[in-house]
Amino acid sequence: MRKTWAMLTTTALAAAALVGIPMTATPAAALGNDLALTPPMGWNDWNAFGCGVSEQLVEQTADKIVSSGLAAAGYQYVNIDDCWLTHSRDAAGNLVPDPTKFPDGIKGVADYVHAKGLKLGIYESAGTLTCAGYPGSLGHEKQDAAAFASWGVDYLKYDNCYNQGVPAIQRYSAMRDALAATGRPIVYSICSWGTDDVDSWGPGVGNLWRTTGDIDASYGSMLGNFHQNVQLAGGAGPDAWNDPDMLEVGNGMTPTEDRSEFSLWAEMAAPLVSGTDLRTASADTLAIYGNREVIAVDQDRLGEQGRPVTLTGGLDVLAKPLADGSVAVTLFNENAAPATIATTAAAVGLPHAAGYQLRDLWAHTTSSTAGTISAYIPGHATVMYRVTPTSDPRALAPAVELGTSTATFTAGSSATLLSTFTDNGVEPVDDVRLGLTVPAGWTVTPLTPTRFGHVAPGKAALAEFEVTAPATLSAPITRATVGGTATSHWHGQAQQLGTADAVTVPAPVQAPLRTFSDATGPGAVFGQQGDRIAIDGAGDDLWGSTDQYSAVYRPGAEHDGSVTTVEVTAQAATSDWAKAGIMVRDDITGAGSSPGYLILAEAPGKGYVMQWDANGDGQLDSNSAPANEGTGTAAYPSLLKLVRNGSVFTGSYSTDGSTWTQLGAVTLPGVTATQDVGLFTSSHSSGTAGEADFSAFTQS
Repeated sequence: MRKTWAMLTTTALAAAALVGIPMTATPAAALGNDLALTPPMGWNDWNAFGCGVSEQLVEQTADKIVSSGLAAAGYQYVNIDDCWLTHSRDAAGNLVPDPTKFPDGIKGVADYVHAKGLKLGIYESAGTLTCAGYPGSLGHEKQDAAAFASWGVDYLKYDNCYNQGVPAIQRYSAMRDALAATGRPIVYSICSWGTDDVDSWGPGVGNLWRTTGDIDASYGSMLGNFHQNVQLAGGAGPDAWNDPDMLEVGNGMTPTEDRSEFSLWAEMAAPLVSGTDLRTASADTLAIYGNREVIAVDQDRLGEQGRPVTLTGGLDVLAKPLADGSVAVTLFNENAAPATIATTAAAVGLPHAAGYQLRDLWAHTTSSTAGTISAYIPGHATVMYRVTPTSDPRALAPAVELGTSTATFTAGSSATLLSTFTDNGVEPVDDVRLGLTVPAGWTVTPLTPTRFGHVAPGKAALAEFEVTAPATLSAPITRATVGGTATSHWHGQAQQLGTADAVTVPAPVQAPLRTFSDATGPGAVFGQQGDRIAIDGAGDDLWGSTDQYSAVYRPGAEHDGSVTTVEVTAQAATSDWAKAGIMVRDDITGAGSSPGYLILAEAPGKGYVMQWDANGDGQLDSNSAPANEGTGTAAYPSLLKLVRNGSVFTGSYSTDGSTWTQLGAVTLPGVTATQDVGLFTSSHSSGTAGEADFSAFTQS
């Protein structure tokens, strides 16, 4: 958890006097308490529940960890985050568990969790308050550590809010020493958000330390934390782990992205701490958390963090040496489009051998390669291999790979796709047949031969197909799957391969409407079908100097007396502050600079909002609700209405089509006689696109 820096710091001198510790400190030697010889595994309530923690939640989660098999897979810590205590210490200065949330106290919960064969974690902050405003431990380290030990706590997450400017190494060392003095084995998790050069002193102070800011349940956030953590492999090892924050698996990313996060965290020897509601988790989510082959990479006793072999163009190769002499190789496609990612046994540090066994840790299949380690990987997906030298690669089927080129389709368009079958093994494969699968209504015509009698090691078979999308689509933006197929034989045994590539097919936007996007990340997609309009785009935000959006608009159509309405029928919840709705400004293509700027929008987690540029500098700076919040609760469908009278704009929303709630009436400086007006979306999540659907866009 994080708060603004203004809430966190005063002068270091005054704060040092407050807690009675010296102004200088020498980093300690390696902690070496043997409490985290492999990265901790468990669960934490914060990402899914925030302050909604309770005794019942913790105990039910402990039950689920056991009954689901996760405990047997290695998950052992059930960790309570912020808001577990009352807002005041007792007369003796002791922390007091909230009696409503924890009627049996933390000791009672610890006893329950221990009886399940699990361990209990607790949260505090190395400041005067926790991030949610409860009593912090700064100046109370010995007293609080003794309380934790007396309650049977096994793990402490120690946050960084309201730190009063005291140097981090001093605050965190004080709690380290206090925990050690209790005599109880308590894993110590430093949560300083990757600041204060924590990777340089963390190994001597904690068992693990946060290397990043807070993660959220978006692909962009996960990707940012990965990039920040992956460069820090040199400081990790047994009892000393880089922590890129809790896992968001099950919290809203796609299953493909969830598998990528789990793979990357395991490859980086990161703590595997779930941040989802395990009690209601889907079977797919539990299967990801329970993949023992991937867990074994994370928990390998050698304790190496995987290092980048290549990080080029969003096509990443990581290698992690394992105790048995094998190497865990992770191939990660950061990009939206599928791609082949390849490396070699030599590049990942393996010795020369007759061949190498490839164990696919997600497909749970085994093959052999002469040395090429390669896979065709969909967008945002990861393939993870355990690669082991072998003296007899012919005992296993050759590693074969199928890839399909990509193409851009619109309604009724055709494209040529190339299917490539490659033999990466040490023996040939026979009777290779290539094909494509497409949805109903699509057509496929082979342009070249599709059957090959023999493909030698290191060689490939290629076939071309013409693919045509249907002229009539079911939605403004239709999503389909186009895949390659291949069958082959090795020593009389049949092998089958398949790919499945997501294809987005828009129906073209019609004049007089135009499109515009300045959003970073995946390219925006626009579609129109009658009065239905869809925009699929990314965008970091629309506020202040950040002005990223995708829009379908009518140039020069907004004027004095205009009334603009639209129905927002659906919106991807890429962030609480994702925005979709009506935009007016003098020039919609003038992002970041054009005045006369106002949006009337719906946000999934904030309700309805009108935001505008009050000083005419072309940037949004004012909000219809206090403290940058919204009004009401987002519902779909909802109607938005914007009325212009001169330079005064009045915005309203309705969830039933009859009762309207006014958000505000504001005067915009710099408004020209005619303006651009349109529909827009911004995902408020760097690199993550989300679709918003609209209907009945009218403007008079």
